[in-house]
Amino acid sequence: MKKYQLVLVCSLIFTLLFYNESVGVNLAIFGLVLTGIICYFYQDRFTSRSHLVLVITSILSCIAFAWFGDFVSFLALALSIIFLQFRTQENNLKIVQVFPVVFVNGIASLGRMLMFTQWLPKREIKNDFAKKLIAYFIVPTVFITLFFTVYSYGSDHFSALFTDYYLDVNFLQLILVALLGFYLSFTFWNYWIPEAFSDYNSLFDNDFKDEKLIRNQRTFSFLDIDFERRSGEITLALLNGLLLVFIITYNYEQFFEVVEKSALSAATHERVNAVIFSIIMAVGVILFYFKAGFNFDEKAKNLKRLSKIWIFLNGILIFSTIIKNVEYVSYFGLTYKRLGVYAFLFLTIIGLFFTFLKIVKRKTNGYLVNQMVWYFYGTILLCSFVNWGNLITNYNISVNKGVEPEFLKSLNYNEEYSQQYFPDSSIPAINDFDRDGDVEYEESKSLLSKALYYEFIHTKK
Repeated sequence: MKKYQLVLVCSLIFTLLFYNESVGVNLAIFGLVLTGIICYFYQDRFTSRSHLVLVITSILSCIAFAWFGDFVSFLALALSIIFLQFRTQENNLKIVQVFPVVFVNGIASLGRMLMFTQWLPKREIKNDFAKKLIAYFIVPTVFITLFFTVYSYGSDHFSALFTDYYLDVNFLQLILVALLGFYLSFTFWNYWIPEAFSDYNSLFDNDFKDEKLIRNQRTFSFLDIDFERRSGEITLALLNGLLLVFIITYNYEQFFEVVEKSALSAATHERVNAVIFSIIMAVGVILFYFKAGFNFDEKAKNLKRLSKIWIFLNGILIFSTIIKNVEYVSYFGLTYKRLGVYAFLFLTIIGLFFTFLKIVKRKTNGYLVNQMVWYFYGTILLCSFVNWGNLITNYNISVNKGVEPEFLKSLNYNEEYSQQYFPDSSIPAINDFDRDGDVEYEESKSLLSKALYYEFIHTKK
């Protein structure tokens, strides 16, 4: 099928799935349709294992969204299908460029849809077109209309066969859904990549191309390479010393100072935020010094050694933060944010590991960016498969921490565990927790609009 045909077909499917429906199973079905079309019509472009992996993750993320229907599973679904399409259609471009491509086309498609000559096929109107129009459409329509009028006057029952119907269609909603489906389908199948994206694609290569040229590149035009190297060594030596002092004071405050339980939350948030900015700046320092010449400078051994120490010390800082977060959870129980801290710390460990490999293997800055995009996507994907609300509820109840009714009510997909813990009671705060009405509302939705999770839970009635 040609792209304009794919746009029209997918627009029709989207309209059928979403007209008079809210977002639910229908989006998962639409995602499966897009995945199936890519697999069927572009299977000849599946040249690497990553294509098969993305097909599997696209299917799994669609199933996850059909089950939960939350934001994380939506993000996993969107990333999976967009990555699959981008990897299939534009295999020569680095995956990190998918984000600016989506942003640019989200705006550009609004105008490009109206440029019909650019995406619709050009067809010449032959001389017999008018003849076909008259013979195949106008003449039959005229005769059908005339005879229908005569037969309707002769038989009330005949007339009722065609007139006694009420078309229950919300035309405004139908048009809006159709336009949205056309916009999304057009952007997905007929996207546009500016030439600049191809020109800058080499910036994201994993390896340097011309080592001899890069070896002599300087960061500052007014400094010789020797002065720049020495400057880097002094800077990293001072940063290592500063970071070491910070780690000592940070751990002293965390593990030796007595902090009131009421102030523990604020203190933990401040320290975690400090660690987040520290790690981001730490990676930035490495990328700054090892973006070019120092990767191949034989005299930069001290600079590399200091950079590895810098990475190691930041690893200690992350480990200390993990311990503090564990202590924080032991005091107050789990929340979405505390789980998010674990996810961020996991990604920072991965980031430091690939930063270390970048130095050892003499890779580009693009190497680190490319790797982290995939690990970020993998983290989102894994998160979409887990019922975190149920996990938090189960854990907090088991340790008797963070079991306030209002808090548990704010969590998603935890109805069974929470209602076992809060049976019927005359206490108003607990009665307010009753979410049978919410569950019944979800179950009352049509199949295309609901999350399948609510079809398989058992709550009190």
